[in-house]
Amino acid sequence: MTATVVKEAKPPAPVHPDGARSRRARRRGRVIALLFVLPALLLLGALVVYPVLFSVGRSLFDASGSQFVGVDNYTEMFRDPTTLTAVRNTAIWVVVAPTLLTGLGLILAVLVEKIRWATAFKLLLFMPMAVSFLAAGIIFRLAYDEDPDKGVLNAAVVGVHDAFKGTSSYPDARPRDDEGLTRQPDGSYATGADVSPGGTAALGLVGVAPKDLPGDAEPAREAAARTAGADEVRGVVYLDFTPGGGGEPGVVDDRESGLPGMKVEAVRDGETVASTTTAADGSFRFTGLEGGGYMLKLPADNFAPPYEGISWLGPTLVTPAIIGAYLWIWTGFAMVLIGAGLAALPRDALEAARMDGANEWQIFRKITVPLLGPVLTVVFVTLVINVMKVFDLVYIIAPGPVQEDATVLATQMWLVSFGGGNDQGLGSALGVLLLLLVIPAMVFNVRRFRRSQR
Repeated sequence: MTATVVKEAKPPAPVHPDGARSRRARRRGRVIALLFVLPALLLLGALVVYPVLFSVGRSLFDASGSQFVGVDNYTEMFRDPTTLTAVRNTAIWVVVAPTLLTGLGLILAVLVEKIRWATAFKLLLFMPMAVSFLAAGIIFRLAYDEDPDKGVLNAAVVGVHDAFKGTSSYPDARPRDDEGLTRQPDGSYATGADVSPGGTAALGLVGVAPKDLPGDAEPAREAAARTAGADEVRGVVYLDFTPGGGGEPGVVDDRESGLPGMKVEAVRDGETVASTTTAADGSFRFTGLEGGGYMLKLPADNFAPPYEGISWLGPTLVTPAIIGAYLWIWTGFAMVLIGAGLAALPRDALEAARMDGANEWQIFRKITVPLLGPVLTVVFVTLVINVMKVFDLVYIIAPGPVQEDATVLATQMWLVSFGGGNDQGLGSALGVLLLLLVIPAMVFNVRRFRRSQR
């Protein structure tokens, strides 16, 4: 007889109500989180993802958008000299602006810690961030104006130049056609006939408005009436114009003023033997002259045009000038961020270095800067991303004739698409190029943030 072995059935695993409840809670939490994130995802898709995909697709079509041209827009983009100028200028911006801003921000952040009114100083430097790029562009367009009466920078430059080199008071002065003064190749005026010792000369000029005469100018009548000694030459340089009309050309009338400060030279055989400057009544005098004839000469310096300053917005300096405006706006931003990192530095390391005999420069170079390395990197990369997108300042500050010399990728993209080019295929290709240049910096910044959080 065979025994039958009966296996006992295992009882089913007990169902824990708490586990099922937690799974339902997790699912409900995911649904709620998705509902909260959904509006942001929709906005991200509508404002970022869709425009990017549309631009990529549009860059493969011609200007009208009706004919597929493949990568022709990309090849045309790098054959266009204006686009190459935009790429070059963008490279200059990326290298120069973030480097200067990070350096200035670091220096200012360190120095601000050592002054009494640190908060007020930070506020003062940060205030330009509240000014829109449009308003900042208008401000600097006026500041860079070439006319010293409008542009504050050229007013300062001209003031310094004139303080050291002086300037002519009579840039528009000239003789009458029949006055006996002839223009020389170097821009000076000279008498056609020689004047001998004991003689006098009246050199009349026109082209000077009476209101533009120096304040110390006096009537020239008496000076013209003086006689010269045997070994001297006398004369007068005067404005041959009678206010209110009347008077006789070539004759010093009672109401005609002398021209003070005019340089006069006595020339013999092509060499200047004596020189002087006219007095308040325009009179001049050469003494101790040997016998013979002398040509009287009014050097070209008397008629030099006034110094107008620097052409800040010319083809050569327009990009550095716009970068200067950008520095004015963003220096406070860099200073505040670096200052926040500086405040978090371990003070014991700095104090230990001072106790070991390190000076402030050594502490700054070997301790402060290395410890601030992560902060400086984040600031630099953030500024690189911002600089690649700069548009407003370039478009507003650069005058029309030099717009192409100052253009960057953002302005070139707008000009090609909407600013007269009307080629949105090529403009979309420029936009894609700008996106490809920005993405590496953005990825680097995101990774830095994640590593700092971990």
